[in-house]
Parts: sequence; structure tokens; C-alpha cells
Amino acid sequence: MRLRHIEIFEAIRRTGSLTEAAAALHISQPAASKLLAHAESQLGFKLFDRVKGRLVATREAEILTPEIARLSQDLSSVRRLASNLRDRPNGHLRLGCAPALGLGLLPGVVRDSRDAQPGITFDIHTHHSAELVQGLLTRELDLAITFDTNDYPGLTRMGLGHTELVHLSRRAAQGPLRLSELSEARGVEASGAVASGSPTAGDTLIVLDASDASGALLQLALDAQGLAPQVAIQVQTHYVACALVDAGCGDAIVDAITAQAMLRPGMTLRRLEPALRVPISIMTRNQDPLSALHRDLIERLRAACAALLEGLDARV
Repeated sequence: MRLRHIEIFEAIRRTGSLTEAAAALHISQPAASKLLAHAESQLGFKLFDRVKGRLVATREAEILTPEIARLSQDLSSVRRLASNLRDRPNGHLRLGCAPALGLGLLPGVVRDSRDAQPGITFDIHTHHSAELVQGLLTRELDLAITFDTNDYPGLTRMGLGHTELVHLSRRAAQGPLRLSELSEARGVEASGAVASGSPTAGDTLIVLDASDASGALLQLALDAQGLAPQVAIQVQTHYVACALVDAGCGDAIVDAITAQAMLRPGMTLRRLEPALRVPISIMTRNQDPLSALHRDLIERLRAACAALLEGLDARV
């Protein structure tokens, strides 16, 4: 199918009418009819049947629809990018990041970048590591900020700084938390009430999935000490873990950036002992030179990482 065939297919599928589809594409009805006939001729099957005066997709067309919708979405992205390149000479960035970094690190950097250069525009996508890598390789992203420390063919990874894992709870406590405490008895709740019963902290422990860089780091540290606390809830994103703590579902081990961003009254943040550092990196494509806009953003991200770590030092 040609690009114009995809456009007429989408227009008819949306409107159910050749006349309305032609109007949507700013062409005549005979031209639209000719386009549809040519598409069906090339495919070797009908795309639409006329039912009660409306054009209804055939079974074959329904099977094609998800793929055509994806291509149509990609086309819209290309058009938007071209428009940004034309209308915004100060620059446009397609930026990907891990969900946790999109919550606690990125907003201030984007604000400062736009304050310094008001014409800059952003497309921001939050994904896990595999999707970020794929987005770079397929050129859907220009830069990707991640906790991932792996190196990938065709991509360059640069360090921005680090955060660390912390313990977030609604129970009152002071000082660093030893990992062995995750299997010890509970203390006093942040409200001052003594926890009822005698379950272990692990009975309400919330952790990141081991497929996540932070989850894997915690698991390695636990294994090294021969610890196996009982996990109550396993999640894929740091902010969901924090929200579960806020709701009273248990205690969580999360990255400090997200923990600080989601700290609420009655919640306690404690560092771990020994500290479990989580590197923060930015990835780009090997063959693409960094523009001045890219370099400026990277330096702002480095400064923001350092500032967040200083904020953690001041808090705990």
C-alpha cells in the first residue's frame, strides 16, 4: 500500500463515507474512489463493503487496521517533527526517560531549559529500559535518560551522576537502615501507635521487579548477605511503590529521587547501610553528533542529579 492508500483507508474507516473521506483529504469524490479502487487492486481484495448506505470494513481490512493505525501514527509523528523543525528554529527534542526520572529529575530541567531558550519544544516519552533503547534505535527518540548500565550496539552511554536506594515507610524511625532489618520486627508507626501483632517488616515489603536496575541491585545486595525477606508487593515503577506506602500498604525500597518527590506528611525516608548507589545515564545514537542543545540539556541534567543528592544529604 502506498501512503495515499493508507490515508484514504483511514479516512473511510473513520467516516464510513467516500464523500466525507474525500472532504477530509481535500480531494474530489472521484479521486477518492479512484484511490480506493487502486488500493484494493494492489492488495487483491476489497477493503470495504456497502452496508445500509455506509462503507463498512471487510474482515481483511479489520485485520490490517492495527498495522495501518500504527503507520498512520508514525506519519503523524513525522509531520509533527517536520513542523517543529520548520517553525521552531531554537530546537526540538524528543526525550525518553525512565518513569521515576520523569517524575523527580526531568521537570525542573525542562523548565530551566525553556526559561533559558523559550523557543525549545519537547516530546517526552516515559518508558522502561528496553523501550528506551528501541526508541533510540528506531530514531523515535533523540536522547534517553535511564538507570540502565548496559551498553548496546549503535548507542553511546554517558554518566549523569547517581541516586541511591532508600527505605520509605509510614513508621517512625531514625538513622540508616541495615538490610537485615527488613526481616526484623516492626517498630512504631509514624503516628506514634505501636504496630499490632508481631509480623516481620518483610510481611509488608514493597520492592521493584528484579528486571528493573534498582530491583536487581537490591536483590544482589540481599543475596550477598544471605537475606531473603518476604516480599508482599512487587511493582515495576518507583512512584507506584511510593503511592502504595502512602496508602498504608507497607514499606518500600525505592530510588531517592522518586522518594523525595513523593514524600508526604507521616512518611519517613531512611538511607540504607551500606549505601546502594544507582547510576543515572543518558544514551544517544553513535552516529549522531551532539548539538549545542543536546550538550546544554546534558549539563543541566548532571547539575540536577548533583542537586538532588545534596538535597538528600540535607534531609537525612
